[in-house]
Amino acid sequence: MTTTLRPTTTPTPAAGPAATGPVAPDRVLTGDRPTGPLHLGHYFGTLRNRVRLQNEGADLFLVIPDYQVLTDRDVAERLSEHVEGLVLDYLAAGVDPDRATIFTHSAVPALNQLLLPFLSLVSVAELGRNPTVKDEIAHSRQAAVSGLMFTYPAHQAADILFCKATLVPVGRDQEPHLELTRTIARRFNERYGPVFPEPRTLLSEAPLLLGTDGTKMSKSRANSLALKASSNDTARLIRGAKTDATRLVSYDPERRPEVSNLVLLAALCQDRDPHEVAAEIGEGGAAALKAAVTDAVNTHLAPLRARRAAYAQELGYVRQLIREGNERANAVAEATLDEVRRAMGTFR
Repeated sequence: MTTTLRPTTTPTPAAGPAATGPVAPDRVLTGDRPTGPLHLGHYFGTLRNRVRLQNEGADLFLVIPDYQVLTDRDVAERLSEHVEGLVLDYLAAGVDPDRATIFTHSAVPALNQLLLPFLSLVSVAELGRNPTVKDEIAHSRQAAVSGLMFTYPAHQAADILFCKATLVPVGRDQEPHLELTRTIARRFNERYGPVFPEPRTLLSEAPLLLGTDGTKMSKSRANSLALKASSNDTARLIRGAKTDATRLVSYDPERRPEVSNLVLLAALCQDRDPHEVAAEIGEGGAAALKAAVTDAVNTHLAPLRARRAAYAQELGYVRQLIREGNERANAVAEATLDEVRRAMGTFR
């Protein structure tokens, strides 16, 4: 793999205060389910923060939770393709595998073994009232709620705590998961002795972006703008985005969520204030707004898409990165599991 494929630029850091703790922690854990390509919600929600933290010296762990694909579907279709696609998106966005550990959930047995003691630390009621799980259940592809879906927050806690992450970049909708993770860490430490930190949350300047239909942007809802999409596909999707009947374009998320979401997309891509973007479009209406957003998104993503296309020609290199990341994650998980066994007094 030639070094010319390495990203040469760093995404613009998130504007304004975003963290509840230090911005350069010892260890960061985050990741994405391999159910399809990453979209602009992922990019502005967490991905840019990951790259920024990496560049500031954080020890970055990126989990690809392939087991968790089954939380809301019966089978994990095209799994290996989606795993490789996520890694391509990461590399194109600026993740450096020499400074980050990219690994797959199913390849780290010791991580998954933590789920058993963690489930003993939370009640059924606590799992059942998690608002993020309720939302996922509402949009699930399954006729009934599986045990994996129900225990998803505890499994995510294992993803975070196996490497003793101290900071987790997430969208606002994922905050309930982090709260439960902190609860599990605190209860384990109180019951068995100090093993786990209580991770803090890092929110971006755009914690929740709407999709083209006006609901949360999501891979499963077919309303997202994929990072890898062509410029023509991007234009087509934005043309179909929901707006309203008022011709004057304004930035008013409370009263005009769909229009304001498009304004925000353009502002994020151009690193500008959304009110300034709206004022510039003025009486241009939905057509002018969508044209401005299309131009802003395609211009911003052009270098990323070029890097992704180059990495896609080197899939052997991508697969080797995953194998190496799995080896590093396994070593960390085994060490943590040994600590857990000693704290609990179990035999190895």
